[in-house]
Amino acid sequence: MMERALVRFLFLILAVAICGAASVFQPISDSHRSAALDVFVPVDGSYKSLKEAYEALKTLEILEIDKKSDLSSATCENVVKVLALSSSTLKDALYALSVNGILKCKSGEDVPKDIVSKLQTGVKDAKLLLDFYYSVRGLVLVKEQFSGTDISLGDAEAVFRSIKALSQSDGKWRYSPNNPESSTFAAGLAFETLAGVISLAPSEIDHSLIQTLKTGITKLFDSIQKYDDGTFYFDESEGPISTTASVIRGLKSFAASESTGLNLPGEKIVGLAKFFLGVGIPGDAKDFFNQIDALACLEDNRFSVPLILSLPSSVISLTKKEPLKVKVSTVLGSKAPALSVKLAQALSSGSKGSSVINNQELKFDAESATYFLESFPKNFDVGKYTFVFEILLDEWANEKAYITEAQTKVPIAATGAITIENAEIAVLDSDVGSVESQKKLDLTKDEAVSLSANHLQKLRLSFQLTTPIGHVFKPHQAFLKLKHESQVEHIFLVKTSGKKSELVLVFLGLVEKLYYLSGKYEIQLTIGDASMENSLLSNIGHIELDLPEHPEKAARPPLQPTDPYSRYVPKAEISHIFRVPEKLPAKQISLVFLGLIVLPFIGFLIGLTRLGVNIKSFPSSVGAATSALLFHGGIGAVLLLYVLFWVKLDLFTTLKALSLLGVFLLFVGHRTLSHLAAASNKLKSA
Repeated sequence: MMERALVRFLFLILAVAICGAASVFQPISDSHRSAALDVFVPVDGSYKSLKEAYEALKTLEILEIDKKSDLSSATCENVVKVLALSSSTLKDALYALSVNGILKCKSGEDVPKDIVSKLQTGVKDAKLLLDFYYSVRGLVLVKEQFSGTDISLGDAEAVFRSIKALSQSDGKWRYSPNNPESSTFAAGLAFETLAGVISLAPSEIDHSLIQTLKTGITKLFDSIQKYDDGTFYFDESEGPISTTASVIRGLKSFAASESTGLNLPGEKIVGLAKFFLGVGIPGDAKDFFNQIDALACLEDNRFSVPLILSLPSSVISLTKKEPLKVKVSTVLGSKAPALSVKLAQALSSGSKGSSVINNQELKFDAESATYFLESFPKNFDVGKYTFVFEILLDEWANEKAYITEAQTKVPIAATGAITIENAEIAVLDSDVGSVESQKKLDLTKDEAVSLSANHLQKLRLSFQLTTPIGHVFKPHQAFLKLKHESQVEHIFLVKTSGKKSELVLVFLGLVEKLYYLSGKYEIQLTIGDASMENSLLSNIGHIELDLPEHPEKAARPPLQPTDPYSRYVPKAEISHIFRVPEKLPAKQISLVFLGLIVLPFIGFLIGLTRLGVNIKSFPSSVGAATSALLFHGGIGAVLLLYVLFWVKLDLFTTLKALSLLGVFLLFVGHRTLSHLAAASNKLKSA
């Protein structure tokens, strides 16, 4: 459950990020068709189950991908086998009939009687919602696929009431009458099931039951969730894609079976379409099927078909003279009928000279089903705009309820080539402002201007930028860079005032910033803007500056690397020298020391012989002899443990082992000493 919750949470984050970023939702395109061939891959011409086969075939059919011939043989064998077996489950029978409806494995009057009998019995005995769903939907498919078959429910109203008893006051449904937990996903299954009951009923169902069901649908939509961009969806443990698709399938089936139709809010239907279009291309086969099938249901239903506004680009170039193209289509990208699409207004985000297009209707090209604006008004200039589109439905559209948002706002950036005029650079006298030297510039190409100045003079750079329709253009970026021959750089901002962009550098006030560095300075101008197609980086030339001597306390210029990429070259190899080993004693001295260590042990053995140690008193009985052997072995183990402690073991490990050996020695030593004491008493009494 935790893993499922985590996956669901991550999916919601992803869906929010996608839907929040997409202001214009594109309909299903060729990218989905190519992805479908990668997602629905059969094994040896078939799928693992008939449910997977149906989902794959249904998706490919909606996307108009013909793969029936590749899948018919093996898949039809499974279909015929399931329909011929009386032991098939209701679920297998439903999906076998679903696949048969696509591949036409069995048709005509060849009615699978055993399956029909099983489905009819399933309706009578059903208590759970899924049993009703499999049985009723299976009978509906039999009626659709086999001509001349009369499969009507004589007690259809009683079945309707039994299913309706599983509904809840909030519009959700229960899977079982014994389970109080309700589900939105189950609501979609219930709507499909009730639609099947209505279509199989020999007479009309009580109108009050139908009206109660419509009220429940309205309440279910009250619990729908929403993103900030107008995207709507249902969510539960099955996931938002599966849950929302289940509800849409149920609504389509119910609307098709009920003549009075459904009155659902149009903005929520468009929001549901936005949700499925905003999640991109799912990599999971189940989500892929639910996405495509739900969009197909939205495109082919009796309550409302959402229209999608599609733009080829969000950037308009005024220099290429390309018309603004807009495509209105249904969610699956099929051609839309000739509707009236009106460009209500386009508001500039800016400043002075903003323009407004008001109620300019787009022209329609029937061949490409595309609306286009041939030319922009004379006052339309470069910059950022918000285009507000309004789709106006003609009177004929009442034959099928097409819906769309009242207005669709699309941010668009208009770009163009900016004209650069009256560019010049001059050296001025600081006192009277007279021009000492002046050069005209062509900023569209590099110049080789050579100037000279001292700290009592000024440098002035000026130019004019105008848009394609003659308005003053203020760029986002306009910088002048002076680069000294020592690679020290200084950047100055060029400001726009009135019609002119101008920068005046007073060298007397810049001597400290220039670090009193006299010599040659390269001059470089940068002008850039998102709306400017001819942004530039121009090398103007150089200027020789004669500045005062560097004072002692003045700041020094920062050190500049000779090569800016030198920081990435391999560093010098570091060679580590270990400590020189200490001088060891000679080998002979070590051997003498070893002999001195062994001498106490030799003395111990000699002492034993002097004391007259013998084994005459060693017990002869099996039990006592065993205890004595274990006792002496334990003493040997303790001695060995001392050696290991000296060579290898640490104190804590040694103490743990010694405690275990101590307990063992206590037990066997007591047995051995008890035997010796008993033998001594017998000897004394004798």
